[in-house]
Amino acid sequence: MAEKLKLEMVTPYKRVLSEEVDEVTAPGSIGEFGVLPDHTSLLTTLKVGELVYKQGNETFYVAVNWGYVEVEDNVMTVLVETAEPSDHIDVARAKAALGRAEEALKGLSSEDKEFKVMQAALERAMNRVQVAGKKTH
Repeated sequence: MAEKLKLEMVTPYKRVLSEEVDEVTAPGSIGEFGVLPDHTSLLTTLKVGELVYKQGNETFYVAVNWGYVEVEDNVMTVLVETAEPSDHIDVARAKAALGRAEEALKGLSSEDKEFKVMQAALERAMNRVQVAGKKTH
């Protein structure tokens, strides 16, 4: 039995993480799921949410935005549009984006073309603010 799981997290712009971890919890499109060492092969999609991983007694939080996960041979590869560890999130910028999205939605109806775009922006901003409030422990 493997003792660790290799977590690789990549965006179109950079490698965000490459760590040996004990476990990962991710925001799957159809529900949150967990991965431990020796997990069976898996390919699934992610939604906007909080990815959590543990190394020993420490817990780390990452805000992720839409993507894919593949688990194979004790390697979990996370391919996402964006990924921000909690300690790298600019809270003021995230709150400003949240405010802009809320304001924009006030003037739109669900039939407007921009409604879904602003709704997605609101979801991403809320996630970033929530994850930023969590510190490694």
